[in-house]
Amino acid sequence: MKIKFVFGLFFISIFSFSQTSFEIIKKSEEKIRGIKSSYSELVLRIQRPKWEKEMKMKGWSIGSDFFSSVVTYPPKEKGTVFLKRKNEVWNYIPSIERTIKLPPSMMMQNWMGTDFTNDDVVQRSSIVEDYSHKIINEEVLNNLSCWVIELTPKEDAAVVWGGLKMWIDKNDFMQIKTEFYDEYGDLNSVMNALLYKIFQNKKLPSVIEFIPLDKPGNKTIIERVIWEFDLNLNQKLFMPSNMKNLR
Repeated sequence: MKIKFVFGLFFISIFSFSQTSFEIIKKSEEKIRGIKSSYSELVLRIQRPKWEKEMKMKGWSIGSDFFSSVVTYPPKEKGTVFLKRKNEVWNYIPSIERTIKLPPSMMMQNWMGTDFTNDDVVQRSSIVEDYSHKIINEEVLNNLSCWVIELTPKEDAAVVWGGLKMWIDKNDFMQIKTEFYDEYGDLNSVMNALLYKIFQNKKLPSVIEFIPLDKPGNKTIIERVIWEFDLNLNQKLFMPSNMKNLR
């Protein structure tokens, strides 16, 4: 019995250290996006020291190149669409019936009053392809054994953050915590996973909070209600001409 236990620890240790930082990040992203595609419905809550706001959204993706989201609530913003097609980002505003292509200079602007940037919403940059990765530690966080991985932007990558630090659990490759650093290396924001659920046999964070450290009392919370993966999605869904038809 003792021999089995020792061998079990040995193989767990070998598996832990055999995972490269790139493989860990890639697996964690594939869980979120699905190998092929994903669909989600979520509730987004904006918290401020003197007020709160709730929004609801639907989102579709194919890999990391195609992403589209539409606001379904409140009525004032209903029908607002954000679209990513490879390196292009588009925004449809129903109140003026206009489709706008966003320049890279707008990626760091806050999205619809939340603490997220436009880049966070459309995921224009890829943490798999646009960053170099390095395992810098192993820690227990929220009772989960995690790799701590440092992400440094590649020289020519069009990213908005100067660096990231991610805690990814070793069993389910969930992104438990992410720290966002600015171009000077100062910690800017933190994202925490608060609650985990099973979505199509995948254990994933169902509630996350995003906290900008330079704005006390500010917080944006995302709760995923539906999360489906590897659907048969048509790429026509991600055409700028189709944005006004999303519901």
